[in-house]
Order: sequence, then C-alpha cells, then structure tokens
Amino acid sequence: MGNLAIYPGTFDPVTNGHLDIIQRGSEIFERIIVAVASSRNKNPLFSLEERVEMLKKTTAGYKGVTVESFDGLLVDYARAQGARVIIRGLRAVSDFEYEFQLALMNRKLNSEMDTFFVMPSEKYVYLNSGLIKEISRMGGDISSLVPGEVLKKLKAKYHK
Repeated sequence: MGNLAIYPGTFDPVTNGHLDIIQRGSEIFERIIVAVASSRNKNPLFSLEERVEMLKKTTAGYKGVTVESFDGLLVDYARAQGARVIIRGLRAVSDFEYEFQLALMNRKLNSEMDTFFVMPSEKYVYLNSGLIKEISRMGGDISSLVPGEVLKKLKAKYHK
C-alpha cells in the first residue's frame, strides 16, 4: 500500500471514534499524519492550536503517528508530505455519498491519490464531534466517548 497516509479532519473535538481510526490505521501504515484542517468556514469551538494540542496529547503513545495542521487543498498538502493515501472513516450509509464525492474529487485533482476507507468499531458508529459538543453543552455524560483531555477542555468551554 504505502508507508505514509494522511488522516484529515477538523477534529473539533477529537473523539474516541477518531482515535479508533488512528489506532487501526497505524497497524496498516508505517506512518500517519493526522492533519488538522483550519476549517474557518465551520466556526470550530476549539482553536486550531487547541485541536492540534489535544490530538498530540491523545495520540502520544501511537507508533508512527504525528499531528500537524494544514490550510488549503488536502491533495496539495498530501503531495507536499509525499503521501498518496488519505484515510477516511465511514460511520454509516449517510457518510458514503459525501465521502465518495470527496474521494473522486481528490483523485481528479491528483490522479495518484487514493482514499482508504475505515469502518469504525461498532461502539463508535453513531459518534461525531457535533453530537459530543451538543451533549457536553447540555451537561450530559460523554466520559466514555472522548479522551480525558478532551473532556476537561469541553467542561472548561461549556461549564465555566
């Protein structure tokens, strides 16, 4: 396959589902760059620096995994890093159409780019950052869904 893959996302915030994809990807690829998108158009809760910091702390024990931020086209970033593979998680059928379009557009922009789809563990299929933020904002228990570092940061944002 290749020894380097890029796992891009907003990671606002990182969840145990993201970590599941990173862990499983690290068993297939020698190196993974978790590429945190600036995502200005999504109006993230956490700054780019906070998201990178949380990911660095939560992936510190993963072999071959590094965390960086990027801005601009993912295919340009991947090319600059020497990667030909993008890792994406597919949670449900509803993700498929969007992810399929992204994969085809990335290949159109760079014919050497491939997308590697990973299904999360069943316990994380329903999980996404938007739900995590909403449940946390309303005081719900998300302790089994996010790393401890993220739980602390969410509590600090919503329950000052």
